[in-house]
Amino acid sequence: MMQANTIRSLIESGLPGAQVQVFGDDGAHFEAVVIAEQFQGQSLVKRHQLVYACLGDRMREEIHALQLRTLSPDEATARS
Repeated sequence: MMQANTIRSLIESGLPGAQVQVFGDDGAHFEAVVIAEQFQGQSLVKRHQLVYACLGDRMREEIHALQLRTLSPDEATARS
């Protein structure tokens, strides 16, 4: 069973400097908010691909669903 903290650590390792929050406690369905410099100028699809790359095969085997909200630091600042 996958844990939210494990997902957070994997994303933070794959996207150095990212601010990551992961929610979900059933072990299969999660929601993540990821703020990363790497998202600057990237399309939504590319941002999600970057996050999925951090998780690798876990997306097929251990994580049933992952809802993503991906923001660059500038976008995150503008929303607060």
